[in-house]
Amino acid sequence: MRLPNGYGNVSKLSGNRRKPWRVRKTIGFEYYDRLTKSIIDETDTEFIKLSMDVLPDGKKRLMIKQKFATLGYYPTRSEALTALANYNNDPYDLHMDTITFSEVYDKWSREHFESISPSACRTWKSAFKYCSSLYSTPFKNIRTYHLEQTIKEAEIGDNTKMRMKSLFNLMYKWAIKHDIVTTDYASLCDGIKTPKPKIERKPFSDEEIKTLWDNVQFPFVDMILIGIYTGFRPQELAILKVSDIDLDEMTIKGGLKTDAGKNRIVPIHPKIIDLILKNYEKANSMKSKTLFNDEAGQQGTSLTYDKYRGRFKKVMTKFNMGHKPHDTRHTFITIGKESNMDEYILKLIVGHTIRDITERVYTHRTVEEMRREIIKITK
Repeated sequence: MRLPNGYGNVSKLSGNRRKPWRVRKTIGFEYYDRLTKSIIDETDTEFIKLSMDVLPDGKKRLMIKQKFATLGYYPTRSEALTALANYNNDPYDLHMDTITFSEVYDKWSREHFESISPSACRTWKSAFKYCSSLYSTPFKNIRTYHLEQTIKEAEIGDNTKMRMKSLFNLMYKWAIKHDIVTTDYASLCDGIKTPKPKIERKPFSDEEIKTLWDNVQFPFVDMILIGIYTGFRPQELAILKVSDIDLDEMTIKGGLKTDAGKNRIVPIHPKIIDLILKNYEKANSMKSKTLFNDEAGQQGTSLTYDKYRGRFKKVMTKFNMGHKPHDTRHTFITIGKESNMDEYILKLIVGHTIRDITERVYTHRTVEEMRREIIKITK
């Protein structure tokens, strides 16, 4: 099928190639003198005269030649046509000699951010913020030394430096795909050593748990207590739906992150039944699909991890406690072990992977078995 004029073209290159289908786009025209075999500037005073000349073979002396830019190479014609269609829907600068680091980031991120979460987008934006020394540099002029110096001079922690290195890797992969450069200088950068984990988990003490129960009417204290008695991560709590609560079985279905942790069943501990029911009824009265809601929320009543973290900090400040949001989950695991809960049922409830082969294939743990174990927690 013939493509429309000005649309671009797809052609198959000869030879045994992994990606034989080339996608090109016309980026301009130049004038070629058939007699002198040279390029003629249309602003030249001889241009009009040359355009009138006819060679002895009857052909015009001045010939118009198209200038092409290659968008990329692809393994199949179908993929090549898709790439050309995507370009025509959202054209990008084909002047690859001048495109800067910042412009490559803009074009790469526009594609990459469509498939990742907002929180992941923020980490890439944060890494890019520390690359200001490269912003206006033509991408093809950047070398390994420039990338390494940018990382070295950034006054940030090792985790963000590792993110910068990962950002360079992805940008170069995109740039090579779009024929901006041919060498992956990011892959030649010295690696950043993985920092040792510095996160310290501190379980809530018996006195602190009592303080929370004594002040359960204070906003969001109930949500913290539910986290302590279920082992759900804060983000898992924040997105629980009303439909995740089974009032007949008195269980909650939820969980994220790992295969072992997704959609796990957690019995509702007797101590928090009233707290679950209160939020369940409140959500229904608000016609909300989510279990936990903030009536004063300016951007909707449902919670996110960021909203939960902000309200968690207010509770910690109010009662002079020095905990982080994930300490609720750590508290459940700690008091579960102290209460002699069955090791494998505890892992099932919190969504930890079970390494023991015999136990892993035994998949018939019932809700009643889990309930018998969870009520061992009496604090």
